[in-house]
Amino acid sequence: MKVLGIIPARFGSTRFPGKPLIDIAGKSMIQRVYEQASKSEMISEVVVATDDQRIFDHVKSFGGKTLMTSENHSNGTERCGEVIGHFSDVDVVINIQGDEPLIQPEQLEKVIALFEDTEVKIGTLAKKITDIESIENPNRVKVVFDRNADALYFSRYPIPFNKNKTVTSHYKHIGIYAWRLSVLKELLTLESCELEKSESLEQLRWMYNGYRLRVAETTIETPNIDTPEDLEEVLSLLNQ
Repeated sequence: MKVLGIIPARFGSTRFPGKPLIDIAGKSMIQRVYEQASKSEMISEVVVATDDQRIFDHVKSFGGKTLMTSENHSNGTERCGEVIGHFSDVDVVINIQGDEPLIQPEQLEKVIALFEDTEVKIGTLAKKITDIESIENPNRVKVVFDRNADALYFSRYPIPFNKNKTVTSHYKHIGIYAWRLSVLKELLTLESCELEKSESLEQLRWMYNGYRLRVAETTIETPNIDTPEDLEEVLSLLNQ
């Protein structure tokens, strides 16, 4: 199974412009993500997909592989969709978040391993959460899944709702996606739906159209950098 790892990287972040190039203890964020992803023996090739010449040149400078993509993509999935046009012999594509410099190869491999089951078309990750603050936080996406580990629904709302105080497990969605190449091509043709617009979650578009997502459970969660304040947490963890 040949797996292509794609790291979408935009320069124009609203909350933290230029964050792929920020310095984190001597290396840029995008270099750290690239190097962590490249440690996985299950990923055949890693490429950075960017819309900015500065990021493109920087990735080249540290020996990474990169492709220039359109400025008009609305999300990482669409950017991955442009990249796969340059690859013809790929079985699985995994979207690696470019703002998680401490991402662990084990997280990626959990998702990739799902595709050993030929029935799996889309894979993602979830982590058990117990603190009420995360469960009720609308910025923390929750997921419920069936006995086969196929997702039933994703929501910013606390799901399942614990009406009778019997629920002991809630799961947070970790936003790493992988797709079979043919399936990703199909997803790119789908129109948005009301569920996706309501929750602002693109995976609901796929589910609405009948695609199932297999969920792997992980115990690892690495911090992402959305704001300059988040950088301090990452630096603290690196120092440890």
